Amino acid sequence: MRPLTVVQLLPALEVGGAERSALEIAAALVAAGHRAIVVSAGGRMVRELQALGGEHVELAIGRKSLLTLRHARTLRDLFRQTRADIVHARSRMPAWVALAALRGMKNPPHLVTTVHGLNSPGRYSAVLTRGQRVICVSQTVRAYVLRQWPDTDAGKLAVIPRGIDPTAFAPNAPFDPTWRDRLLTEHPQLAGSPVLLLPARGTRRKGHAHALELLRALRRDGADARMLLAGVAQDGRESYLRQLRAHAAELGVANAVAFAPPLANMRAAYALADLVLQLSEQPESFGRTVLEALCSGRPVLGWDHGGVGELLRELQPHGAVGLGDAAALAQRAKALLAAPRPAIALPERYTLARMQADTLAVYADLTADPR
Repeated sequence: MRPLTVVQLLPALEVGGAERSALEIAAALVAAGHRAIVVSAGGRMVRELQALGGEHVELAIGRKSLLTLRHARTLRDLFRQTRADIVHARSRMPAWVALAALRGMKNPPHLVTTVHGLNSPGRYSAVLTRGQRVICVSQTVRAYVLRQWPDTDAGKLAVIPRGIDPTAFAPNAPFDPTWRDRLLTEHPQLAGSPVLLLPARGTRRKGHAHALELLRALRRDGADARMLLAGVAQDGRESYLRQLRAHAAELGVANAVAFAPPLANMRAAYALADLVLQLSEQPESFGRTVLEALCSGRPVLGWDHGGVGELLRELQPHGAVGLGDAAALAQRAKALLAAPRPAIALPERYTLARMQADTLAVYADLTADPR
């Protein structure tokens, strides 16, 4: 494949699945001798992008306002100056700006979009179906797109799951042992067994209340269970955190719960845990932590819907529980904690290398055709 220039579009480079995927594709592009540019409003991940050889152009293309379309001219100039071959929009407003920028261009770049989430139905979200190729991060997302926007050409949809590096999450993968000591020092309430881990940001829909109620059920049945809620302690989420602390106190489990910020060392977090939870009340588009935990040799318990249910049904069916069934959740938790830890060989289609290769293959397929 000849050297390409690929411009990825996102609202910002702070944190999140779409942002991580953008960096992973930028790394693959640079490694293959291509030029990788990311346009966003900036953020903490810009340095990481630049360190791996990618370029960043700061432009606020993510704000949900008609005024954001004024950036279309700047984007069009960028596409022309860089002679972009591919424009890859990973979010809705950036996709709208990209369409406006591409309109009227002679020999415009090819447009690729990725549907990272189960976005609200309607015209605003439908913009992500307008790429020449539309990447869906799971079969769940593909089915959702065809259900919500039935006029979409199914032939241009490509299911490319988000992938992980299996060597980084293998049970014997090395990690800093002092991390566990620091965590136990900061949260002495975790000094017990079993430890349940729910890695999720501090929003109500992530199911923290279900997790706390599960903890109460296990402790009532005599288990010295503890829980690490990793990701709930975030700036701007103080009110929700107070509500969770109050709920834990009402349930009588406050002395067995650690409320922690997002953890950089997830491999070590999985090593600390005996059971990993995925209890989002709204269906997720994918379930990256499901893959990470299972690859680390830790069982996963989650609601059987969305991308999480899709992965659990395939890789660990006994970890999938009907949405909202608290009694079944507690029963299944006891069974998983009593069983040997899973030894699951990660299917190759869920690896980072495969995700990168399949995405670059989409780019190659488009640029092989005359415009």
